[in-house]
Amino acid sequence: MNPEKLARYIDHTLLKPNINTKQIDVLCDEALEYNFASVCIPPYYVQRAFRKLKESETVKVCTVIGFPLGYDSVESKVESIKKAIDQGADELDAVINISAIKDKDWKSVRYDLETMSSVVKRNNKLLKIIFETCYLSNQEITELAKACIEFEVDFLKTSTGFGTGGATVEHVELMKKIAGKTAQVKASGGIKTQEDALKMIAVGATRIGASASIKIIGKD
Repeated sequence: MNPEKLARYIDHTLLKPNINTKQIDVLCDEALEYNFASVCIPPYYVQRAFRKLKESETVKVCTVIGFPLGYDSVESKVESIKKAIDQGADELDAVINISAIKDKDWKSVRYDLETMSSVVKRNNKLLKIIFETCYLSNQEITELAKACIEFEVDFLKTSTGFGTGGATVEHVELMKKIAGKTAQVKASGGIKTQEDALKMIAVGATRIGASASIKIIGKD
């Protein structure tokens, strides 16, 4: 796959806790230069990224919701989604309530998905639900994926990059098997090389979350 095509799979990501404005500006400049799918940044920087990227027809602003632990109330997540959209976010990567899954409280999980999805869809934006697959069994991943499909989530996303493990070929393949053509899959966490990215794409990922984006496309 040529670098230009591969770049369109990538959310150029910077979510470390100690980043600054200069780094966000560089990230946006890189995204424009290489035409990545989006920049994935903390909510604090959404307005700035929007201003940097507003002339681009291809590079989107992506931010995270309930990140990285996921057990914020759905009301809190919804307010965060609304504010991010108001400030210019195109795509929302929201961490699911992992604790609710572990409690087998699927009623709460489904309510969260329905509520977040309805808000995002009303605003014609994209919702990616972060599973944090390193903490889930295959059965839990399967049940969560089916619930995401039911509530028309746009992407099933593997990981935050802050858990005990990142994306695996096995998990991406499982998520894509359930999603079929109804939803897409984003592989994120631990993807450092072009080989890593191509393995994920080969089993169904249509988006890659990575901070090593330039290295992955072979331009560093």
